[in-house]
Amino acid sequence: MDPGDSIKQPQARVPVNPTANPLFSGWSLPSEQANFAKGFPLMSRIPFIEARFFSPEDTTYSLEKRFVQHLRDLRSRKLPDTSAGAEGEDSGERAARRRHSTSPSEQDRARIKRRVDLLLERRKAASGMGHLSREHRERLSVFRDGVRLVAIATEHLADELAAELHGEMPWMAPATEAVWHAMRRSVREGWPGLRLPPMLLDGPPGIGKSHWARRLGQLLTVPTAVVEATSENASFGVVGSQRGWGSAYPGRVLETILQAGVANPILVVDEVEKAGKATSNKGHTFGLAEALLPLLEPMTAKRWNCPYYQVKFDMSWVGWVLTSNNYRLLPEPLLSRCPPVRLRELTRAELSDFVRREGAKRHLSSIAVQVVTEAVDRTCQYGMRIDLRIASRLLQRAEDLERRPVCH
Repeated sequence: MDPGDSIKQPQARVPVNPTANPLFSGWSLPSEQANFAKGFPLMSRIPFIEARFFSPEDTTYSLEKRFVQHLRDLRSRKLPDTSAGAEGEDSGERAARRRHSTSPSEQDRARIKRRVDLLLERRKAASGMGHLSREHRERLSVFRDGVRLVAIATEHLADELAAELHGEMPWMAPATEAVWHAMRRSVREGWPGLRLPPMLLDGPPGIGKSHWARRLGQLLTVPTAVVEATSENASFGVVGSQRGWGSAYPGRVLETILQAGVANPILVVDEVEKAGKATSNKGHTFGLAEALLPLLEPMTAKRWNCPYYQVKFDMSWVGWVLTSNNYRLLPEPLLSRCPPVRLRELTRAELSDFVRREGAKRHLSSIAVQVVTEAVDRTCQYGMRIDLRIASRLLQRAEDLERRPVCH
């Protein structure tokens, strides 16, 4: 992407605070001790950024001070022993004379300043972030000690998590089974953290594909970010864009890791087949599907180059969940990396179970739940399609009616 290009789409928004932004849905990151109590091991850390970090205490002032002291020490060793001192000279006078003898001249201080400036410039170049501003280097310094990885402690825990997810959404069984095998594989092969394969959930609208992904993130206690592909500025909303563009920013995937400090969050891209392409004034097109390709391939994701920071990051641990209503509209390269998981409509019994379960969560009366359940059953009997969105609206309406104020 050429910074000279101009995009013909509205400027994308950058989330700043994930806990206050609805796009970071399912954001619940318990402490490591809480995870350990639930059966999750304490999080390990892995290197995440291809960069070198030097001590932040090595400022120009501190380095010059250290160099001056080093010069004093060198000169002090060459001075003759004056512990006895001249006749009538006290210890304070001897120390003052010694300090004067080892004090650097103005020429010495100028040479020290040049050496310190050269050292800092070489450190900046060796860091791999010399092209970034001070503000950007300070922001990326959170990766100095690596990032955490959420792991599954035992295969038994993997079984329990998969069973709970399946019990809540049995119609998502193909997706749950794929995650279940991935959790067990992470434990069996001794990986430092949980690594989920990229998934493409394809099925009718309103069956809870995005809700399933959010719930998965909650059960795994990893941060979850949801991207609406239809509202994003081509690929920029997910992977970011080069600095120099008017709407340049790092992108949702890196922002999520920056905010949470966890290398294996879940990134949900909703309705990926409906993502448009941005076209620049030079005729270049930037599509979301093409931008995702290097992130979905483990080998290239391990050294993914961020368009915004122009620094390489290890994105191979990110769990990608893409959703679609018609996978045939997606390009073949993306389908080869993300084979579609075909999902079905909910049965009448599953819809009724969902209404009863959600009604209990909302603390609705048994009469209200029964009324909504009967409405769902009757609609299905007439051959009309009803999905989770409609059922949720019915439950919300019932809740509003039950909690409406009493008029006197």
